[in-house]
Amino acid sequence: MNNSKGINTICTHVGELEDNEFKGAVSPLYMSTSYAFEDVETKRYPRYFNTPNQVALAKKMAALEHGEASLIFGSGMAAVSTSLMAFLKAGDHVVFQDSLYGGTSNLATEEFDKFGIEYSFAKDAKADSLKAEIKENTKVIYIETPSNPLLRITDMKTVAELAKIHDLVSMIDNTFASPVNQNPIDFGIDVVIHSATKYMGGHSDILAGTVISSEENIDRIFQMAKNFGGSLSDYTVWLLERSIKTMGIRVKAQNENAQKLAEFLNDHKDVSNVYYPGLKDHPDHDLAKSQMKGFGGMLSFELNETFDASKFMKALKLIKPSMSLAGVESTILLPSKTSHGLLSEEGRLKQGIKNNLLRFSVGIEEAEDLIEDLTQAIKSVK
Repeated sequence: MNNSKGINTICTHVGELEDNEFKGAVSPLYMSTSYAFEDVETKRYPRYFNTPNQVALAKKMAALEHGEASLIFGSGMAAVSTSLMAFLKAGDHVVFQDSLYGGTSNLATEEFDKFGIEYSFAKDAKADSLKAEIKENTKVIYIETPSNPLLRITDMKTVAELAKIHDLVSMIDNTFASPVNQNPIDFGIDVVIHSATKYMGGHSDILAGTVISSEENIDRIFQMAKNFGGSLSDYTVWLLERSIKTMGIRVKAQNENAQKLAEFLNDHKDVSNVYYPGLKDHPDHDLAKSQMKGFGGMLSFELNETFDASKFMKALKLIKPSMSLAGVESTILLPSKTSHGLLSEEGRLKQGIKNNLLRFSVGIEEAEDLIEDLTQAIKSVK
């Protein structure tokens, strides 16, 4: 089966393990951490990312993102850090777009100096700004689109072309979009990274990450990964494979809800700003239309300055204040205190992340019920 199949077919069938005598609809789970090493084609070892369940799920991940191969990690940050370190060494330089997941920014600012790796943050997510930061020793250009938490859109095709001109490896965090809404490899991006904790897991009960690329790139990342030891337990691999089966229908439902919620908030007199690429007044709306199949289930917004954002969150009855995102249930948080809490206030404000910015992960509940909850919460703290 190849990636020309529809998204729900890939989610359901690619990477199935069928070597059980009963031919069950659900893949068998291999819990063993010890495998034979003589007279076998593959010497299997969990830290080498090649147990039966790991290999099967990697095939599904690769098919979902139209790549040749994939690795499954213990977290999204394990995938991010291992992928970057596989292509960087002392004396090298990496260019990041300005608006990134706080953990990725923190990785660079807190750790790279120790390894003699240089880094730059472009002034925004535009290709010209990224180009301006390229140096003779630049090896990697790293983007995230839609960005966390302001949902800015980066032109993937232009960035991929820029990377090829300068012989750089292009990497993208595709977590917010998910493979349902966006496939960066189709636009020329080299390495695609996901926090599989999010839309791939989808039920707020799995911690995982994945990276998808060419066979050559994945082998290079693997050489680093086996030493860093960030592999995922087979039980969680099995749970993740199960969860991905419904990712297509979950994400499409979240897309629809997010569009309705964004339009509601955008028209609300007590809301000052809404950040969602599906809105026509979003600065990157046309670009998003050109490279996304759906606008995603994530949005951010700011209430008018007279409102206390923390009190507003506490007044919500259905939408849960929560650290993570992309589950079937709607959640909300303050990036200044969570996802970007590791950044200085000056650093956050430079990215446009105000202290009252609310990041809203829209779930699969009825949109009308979510609107009712937002309405009552706004009224209660007015």
